Amino acid sequence: MIVRRNMGRVKPILLLLLVLGFFFATYNLVSMIIRHKAFNSGSWVADGLELFDPVIRMPRKAITSGNSNLKFHVALTATDAPYSQWQSRIMYYWYKKVKDMPGSEMGKFTRILHSGSPDKLMDEIPSFVVDPLPEGLDQGYIVLNRPWAFVQWLEKAVIEEEYILMAEPDHVFVNPLPNLAHGTQPAGFPFFYIKPAEHEKIIRKFYPRERGPVTDVDPIGNSPVIIKKSVLEEIAPTWVNVSLQMKDDQETDKAFGWVLEMYAYAVASALHGVRHILRKDFMLQPPWDLEVGKKFIIHYTYGCDYNLKGELTYGKIGEWRFDKRSHLSGPPPRNIPLPPPGVPQSVVQLVKMVNEATANIPGWDTLTSS
Repeated sequence: MIVRRNMGRVKPILLLLLVLGFFFATYNLVSMIIRHKAFNSGSWVADGLELFDPVIRMPRKAITSGNSNLKFHVALTATDAPYSQWQSRIMYYWYKKVKDMPGSEMGKFTRILHSGSPDKLMDEIPSFVVDPLPEGLDQGYIVLNRPWAFVQWLEKAVIEEEYILMAEPDHVFVNPLPNLAHGTQPAGFPFFYIKPAEHEKIIRKFYPRERGPVTDVDPIGNSPVIIKKSVLEEIAPTWVNVSLQMKDDQETDKAFGWVLEMYAYAVASALHGVRHILRKDFMLQPPWDLEVGKKFIIHYTYGCDYNLKGELTYGKIGEWRFDKRSHLSGPPPRNIPLPPPGVPQSVVQLVKMVNEATANIPGWDTLTSS
């Protein structure tokens, strides 16, 4: 009787063990597929939010279950030049529009002004004034002030959020932006023209072979990047030093040109053992990216030139154009004409967003200088 009673209890237990065994076997198989997908793709790139995305889904679930503050502080570096001012105003307008939308994890906003003195936008945009590099140290390459600005801001400012988005004035938030980083691993946008492996000889001047393979250097710049504040505090001083060293090296300066500071951030991150999640959906760049879709930021760094048939005439001034460089000394006019039929949706939406911002920002036409 005792044996029979025990056997009766064993059967449900065996059944439970079989069910659990099947569950864990299936889970391990899925995990193997996930790991294979992640590590055999050649990089940590997440094109979107797939069902079993090891980079986005699983770590974000782990982070959410903890006590971490996922809010990130939006920080852009800027000067007091009219060219920088009008872009900053448009960016801040759209930050305010999307900040509290569902899906956004944006925190507060700071324009880090590295001109050394306040300007006319201090009351309009939350700003923190820092010093530029000592005169002549940037050798006319004003972007070198960016890493130095972050070093000063991180040392002196009170930043409530645990994470920071490093952004630029020519960014427009087109969709609510969540925190794409997780833990100490930042998220960045992979630029097609940042190619460390193709410049290995130069990269090795600053990232010696004994530190690891050149593929440790991510194909990124510092912007856009969402990064934990404590990690950026470690990287930023190295980023300053590497930037200055690269600028002083003639071969490096010639090879990297206007993206030198971007390479410097990538190398500085690698020197600290920091790898970035590469998010192609972080940003789009008209006119090359044709649709906005679910991407988060429009980066209007390239000129958009089209003929009246809606055909791209890149490299040649078009019959219709929008190029930020056409407005170096002052803001673009309100109500820019929309592009002709056939122009990609990304360009149309960019112009509509610029027009909405300029129509609603007070004193748009009057603020032309510091």
